[in-house]
Amino acid sequence: MNSLGEALRRAGSDIIERIFASLPSLLGAMLLLVAGWLIARVLRALTVRAVLLVETLTSRIGKPSPGEPVRMRRASIVIGEIVFWAAMLIFVTAATHVLELTSFTDWLARLVGYLPTLAAGVLIVVAGYVVSRFLADLVLAASPRMDSAQRALLAKVVQVTILTGAILVGADQIGIRITFLAIFVAAIGGVVAGGVALAVGLGARDYIANLIGAHYLRQAFAVGQTIRTGGHQGRILEITATSVVLETAEGRVTLPGRVYNDQPIVVLGGANRG
Repeated sequence: MNSLGEALRRAGSDIIERIFASLPSLLGAMLLLVAGWLIARVLRALTVRAVLLVETLTSRIGKPSPGEPVRMRRASIVIGEIVFWAAMLIFVTAATHVLELTSFTDWLARLVGYLPTLAAGVLIVVAGYVVSRFLADLVLAASPRMDSAQRALLAKVVQVTILTGAILVGADQIGIRITFLAIFVAAIGGVVAGGVALAVGLGARDYIANLIGAHYLRQAFAVGQTIRTGGHQGRILEITATSVVLETAEGRVTLPGRVYNDQPIVVLGGANRG
């Protein structure tokens, strides 16, 4: 009986000694977790603000869709949560190292070592989203002669194609092998790029024609001359970079510069050129 009591006392004493011996490690791990929690909250708040700042800057460049601010707010919250738990993972790894949980620490260390690669992939996708929005707005602005529905469709195709390419590049950065899909998207992207170039060319054609025509109007005619062209007759008041302004009996008329190439111009009188 005495030997049993002695064994129980020794076991209890060993347990108490082990608890006291591990108290510094436990306290250190708890302090690391508390510090990590605070730092992770700060990083989450900064991330949300950074994402919303990017949204504000891009909305100043282009015209945002009606639901875009709400979507970006949700996206900022999701990205903020990802940053929060990534930071917590780092501090949990440090805490397990302090507690000398070797197997668990090694597994978490490998996971933490993968975080920079994962972050690079996410940044590529975010940058692709920003660029896709900018180019979509550029397509909308550069093709005024197209139907509004066609412009919107072309802009959406451009945005989706660029964003898909960014997702593929980000996935490759993370380590996901998608070679066949990347080749397919690259082919589609080439077709879309040709369509965008065609749309921009059609939108700029009239502007260039007016620019060239106005240049030759300035060489051939002078302010003060009276001319008749395109059903209008009047005195030249001004020749701008892309147009000519006439003072007619009905009032001021602005004709596009391309009238120099498209219509015959009759000089009726006034100042001589030169």
